[in-house]
Amino acid sequence: MPQPRDTQLRFLLPTAGVRGVAVHLDATWQAIAARNHCPQAAAGLLGEACAAAALLTGHVKVDGRLSVQLRSPGAIGTLFAECTATGSLRGIVRLREDAGPVVADLRALGAESLLAITIENPSLRGDGEPVRYQGLVALQAEHLDAALEGYFLQSEQLPTRLLLASDGQQATGLLLQALPGDGGDDDGFRRASALFDTLQADELLALPPAEVVHRLFHEEAPELLGEKPLHFGCSCSRARVEAMLVSLGREEADAAVAANQGTAAVHCEFCGQDYSFDAAQVAAVFAQAADAHPAAAGLQ
Repeated sequence: MPQPRDTQLRFLLPTAGVRGVAVHLDATWQAIAARNHCPQAAAGLLGEACAAAALLTGHVKVDGRLSVQLRSPGAIGTLFAECTATGSLRGIVRLREDAGPVVADLRALGAESLLAITIENPSLRGDGEPVRYQGLVALQAEHLDAALEGYFLQSEQLPTRLLLASDGQQATGLLLQALPGDGGDDDGFRRASALFDTLQADELLALPPAEVVHRLFHEEAPELLGEKPLHFGCSCSRARVEAMLVSLGREEADAAVAANQGTAAVHCEFCGQDYSFDAAQVAAVFAQAADAHPAAAGLQ
């Protein structure tokens, strides 16, 4: 029976005191890539970011969604990858036409470039306002996996290893981290890290997560903790677009209607869905929101 290709696998190396996550994106990555027409280097980075988002949702507690976002003054203006608790992924990359070619080295994006990891969970009070946590790290590494290793060292202060790989058809990742506390023997993480170093990117791309874990760590008697299917999906909706219009304000929404022959049009760049509102629909949206707290604007 063929193993699922779009999947997230969590595992434990109990003797070594190491936990891990392995991710493989196949059709999911192809759906995201088809919506982002960009140079190979930018597409490769987006694929790695999507794999990283899927890895991190298996590593930390996420009840809503987790995003990996890169902002820079360089050729890649914005890169955004998101994975939800239910396993849906989306991603987007936007380039600056006047900033030169995209290169594989992240340090070429400029000293002011930042990597942001954001977790958005449902409200604890049930009032509809999500709870957000965000960590930022400067991009001082050549590759995204090394930058994320630096992020974990800075934020969690636990030894962490990551390998990310992407091509036109697949995006994959592997994460290892020492368990907090006194779990495992003194040499455990060093052993696991040495085995990790034997893995090449082409092997990670070619093998399903369970086989990657077995081939690398069979001597450590890995425990498979659970596998989750992953798929392409967008969180945009008419309700979210209505909330965005309210946050813009009535004057700006009416101006958009007037400027576009009587219809305000909103296009989701993640999935391609179009939303339109005529003057009467805009008025109804603001009337309905008059007594409600408007949602914050942001990436839809």
